[in-house]
Amino acid sequence: MTEDISPLLRHWPYDPKNSIRKIISSRGVEKIQVRVDQGPFQGILQMELDGRPDGRKPHNSVFALDHFYDRLHRFIAEHGTAKEFSLRESHCRELFDESRLLYERYVFLLQIRDYDRVIRDTERNMDLFRFVNQYAAVQEDRLNLEKWWPYVLRIHAIARVMIATQDNDYMAGIRIIRDVLDKIENLEEVDAEEFFTEKRRSVESLTELLEELDKRRPLTQSERLQRELHDAIDNEEFERAAELRDRINSMET
Repeated sequence: MTEDISPLLRHWPYDPKNSIRKIISSRGVEKIQVRVDQGPFQGILQMELDGRPDGRKPHNSVFALDHFYDRLHRFIAEHGTAKEFSLRESHCRELFDESRLLYERYVFLLQIRDYDRVIRDTERNMDLFRFVNQYAAVQEDRLNLEKWWPYVLRIHAIARVMIATQDNDYMAGIRIIRDVLDKIENLEEVDAEEFFTEKRRSVESLTELLEELDKRRPLTQSERLQRELHDAIDNEEFERAAELRDRINSMET
């Protein structure tokens, strides 16, 4: 065999701060590559940017989830109800694997700031979570993905916030964070360590981001006047302070 990847590795030396990149294949398809360096093992991991990350088409569908959606729709068409429809353990394992693939991709997509695709993949995983939770035949399978809700909600929100702040719409970003914090705080608890760990991390991370946006957002007219009022009082400009106080009271009224 002659498929030695050494020239590729020399062309792209390992740098932990620059280990992810997008490439265009010979067929014009955009892909993502990750440079790895683990002791004696060096290489490049590659995944598709669209469709399944592994490029496979399970059951001749773009996603396994799409296949099982089709099965559900055919079941309803035949029986008039979804009441007896269920996912066997083997079906759930297939969906769990697909969820993991999507997770691994949107972690990298977030690092390269491909926020639209992060939103797409996290929303697909959320759909998958709901589908398994509703139709899995075994209780353990129904609850298997529920422990990851705090994490997927956080990543989905962060991508949306980043898009909003790119347009300098800090208030939109603040609203997104407050909304998702409320959702995370009100999630039904899952008896799993991962749930409580991810809930704590998500609340801490989103709260820090909220504080950062609050510092970066433009002040409202009322806030600017309040700041001028404090400065006037500190400088003992009492006539100016009285004027500012009247303006603030007038605005509040």
